[in-house]
Parts: sequence; C-alpha cells; structure tokens
Amino acid sequence: MRLTAYTDYSLRVLMYLGLRGEKLATISELSETYGLSANHLMKIVHNLGKLGYIETVRGRGGGMRLAGDPEQINLGKVVRQMEPDFAIAECFDAGRHDCVIAPACRLQRVLDQAVRSFLDVLDQHTLADLLQNRTKLRSLLHIDRAGMRPS
Repeated sequence: MRLTAYTDYSLRVLMYLGLRGEKLATISELSETYGLSANHLMKIVHNLGKLGYIETVRGRGGGMRLAGDPEQINLGKVVRQMEPDFAIAECFDAGRHDCVIAPACRLQRVLDQAVRSFLDVLDQHTLADLLQNRTKLRSLLHIDRAGMRPS
C-alpha cells in the first residue's frame, strides 16, 4: 500500500504547523521548506482548512496554524479523508472485475484485512506522536523557537 503524494504532503503540512505552535506559517514558507509547488500546497491547505485541521488568517501578516491541539488530530482519520480510495487491487473496484479467478479468490479478503490493519495502526496515533522529537524536527526544518508555545 502506498499513500498518495497528496496525503503525504498533507501530513507534512500538519507536522510543520504543529511544530510552529501559535506562530503563523505561509504557503511560500512551506513550499520553500519542503521543495513543493506552492499551487499544490494551496489545494492541500484549502482542504485541510475545510476539514477543520487548520485555520487561516488573511491579510498582511496572515498565514495558517493548526486549528486545535496535535493530540486531537488522529492520523487514521486524516489519511481516510485525504486518500481517494483504498482499492489496492483490481478486485476492489466494483466497476472492474476482469480477473478470471475472482469468484474463488481469497486475495481480496486478505488485502482488505491488510488495509484495515494499516488503518487500525494509524488510528492509534495522533499528530502529537509524530512531533515527539520536536527539537530535531525544528532543526531539520529550520524553524526557530520564537513565538511558539512550549513543547
């Protein structure tokens, strides 16, 4: 199973904002830090805002920050909301059953169980779990500590 780049970048945005605390971040800052397209990040930020994970402040000096505590952002929920589907094999696609062994195959059941296990593990973690090594992450992302809430 592989997450889409969209989901990966969404999680990275949340991590970055979680490290910044109350200090606002901008699209250009995120784009430069991660080496990602600003246009792509705008779509991600817009969606994260619609879903209530981040809040944006418009105008001069504006930007974005987490809308809540990292402890309240469940990774399984975020991944489910970002991923278009979890059809990891042809047999999961209701409109496409070209496989000749589909009527007798147990692969779909096994793969379904694997996807559920994958999501179950993510359900056990929050954004806060990804931020436990704040000092190292801040250093790698060149985030200064000024204006941030305590770790």
